[in-house]
Amino acid sequence: MTLKELLHGVDVLEWAADENTQIACVRCDSRQVAAGDLFVAVSGFAVDGNRFIPMVRNRAAAVVTAQRPDTEISYVLVRSDRRALEQISANFYGHPSESMTMVGVTGTNGKTSVTYILKQVLEKITGEKAGLIGTVENQIGNEVFPAERTTPESLQLQKLLAQMRDSGCRYVVMEVSSHAIALDRVSSLYFDVAAFTNLTEDHLDFHKTMEDYCETKAKLFGRCRCAVINRDDIWSERMIRRAAGEVFTTSACSRADLYAENIRLSADSVAFTAVHGDEKVQITVPIPGKFTVYNVLTAAGIALRLGFSLKQLAAALKEVHGVRGRVEVVPTPGEGYTVLIDYAHTPDGLRNVLSSLREFCRGRLIVVFGCGGDRDTEKRPVMGKVAAELADLAVITTDNPRTEAPMAIISDILRGVGRAKNYIVIENREKAIHYAIDIAKNDDIIVLAGKGHEVYQEIMGIRYPMDERKILAQYLSEMRKANEQNYTQTGCGMVRRPY
Repeated sequence: MTLKELLHGVDVLEWAADENTQIACVRCDSRQVAAGDLFVAVSGFAVDGNRFIPMVRNRAAAVVTAQRPDTEISYVLVRSDRRALEQISANFYGHPSESMTMVGVTGTNGKTSVTYILKQVLEKITGEKAGLIGTVENQIGNEVFPAERTTPESLQLQKLLAQMRDSGCRYVVMEVSSHAIALDRVSSLYFDVAAFTNLTEDHLDFHKTMEDYCETKAKLFGRCRCAVINRDDIWSERMIRRAAGEVFTTSACSRADLYAENIRLSADSVAFTAVHGDEKVQITVPIPGKFTVYNVLTAAGIALRLGFSLKQLAAALKEVHGVRGRVEVVPTPGEGYTVLIDYAHTPDGLRNVLSSLREFCRGRLIVVFGCGGDRDTEKRPVMGKVAAELADLAVITTDNPRTEAPMAIISDILRGVGRAKNYIVIENREKAIHYAIDIAKNDDIIVLAGKGHEVYQEIMGIRYPMDERKILAQYLSEMRKANEQNYTQTGCGMVRRPY
């Protein structure tokens, strides 16, 4: 492909390169540049790609940049390096999104669950392969690929979409983060359906205000044929106003284009009556929690706008499974309590999971949580307040402290706890989990919040292994071995010595 063909649609300010130059590959990482490649120098937050132009001058066929290079090299000066990278990537991979039905889901909470539910539903109904792009992992049919961020950088995203096209995917269901929108990772994509779940305080270290956060999310609805909007969220009207096409609303508490009646929650499922116009269908989903109702309504709303019926959806939804790290039940064989792992790392996410579990928890509700370092500090006391109000006991610990001191983060959380007495601070997260297990009684529910699908803890730039499932399994095994030594034989069999 020639340089001119790659730059089709890009806002070019100056050509200082032969537009007929043949390009072997497109790169935005200087370490990967080989002879004949095009290097797009992106001005990042941590690293400026322009610094590496001298290092690729003897390998790259040309450079695309928003800053005129100081070194002698063939270059093309563009107005925006990020927009250029996105358009060039789409050109290089042949605009793969145009060959598939594209679905984008945005919002603070619920994106991952909605996309997983929808992918399963589409594949069960059609029997065809679908692609998934998101926080936990990327999927092409049954193949799983690791994910570094919710929405990949545009070059990686277009490559992934091309793989999905070439593998025969008919649908692509993807999470669209506010960062991806703000940083032009999806600016050339047009979505058949885009959906909004909710908006709560998060990423304010990046967006600064909720208004900016909202406006960034809303841009997605100017690039879709149909917008599916959760009208129960207070920011929904802004999303509706920004929609360029059809608007389809959902609700779990009032009338909408699709809404839920007679909601019934249990420890292992949710059930409700889905109402769409004159049609009413019973829906049962084997994923617990009131938030599941919202996630299912959003996924169902998308599927309805793609042409499927409520009856088809009801049959498929009976067989869907949850997402790793989203209200994930962890095996605790022989124990009378329940342990759940959930990714809740925002005030609203924590409030949703605790409120939902409260509705069917017969014992105590215990939550183990912390807050991430180098992120929005304002949400920390709010999460402390939520935990103190909704849990019987909050075990306050670390999450990913990154470059911050763990106890400084915990101190921020404690500002929201106030005079509440139902909390304990245990800085080491593994010990905090052990403590929750030690005090658990029959019918208690323990929520390990914040890490979800993550299997590491990030401290000072290093990711240390930390899989809460393995921590639990190992500790329970150690407890069983210790208890076996304390058992006494009675006429009724083995009896556990009380603590």
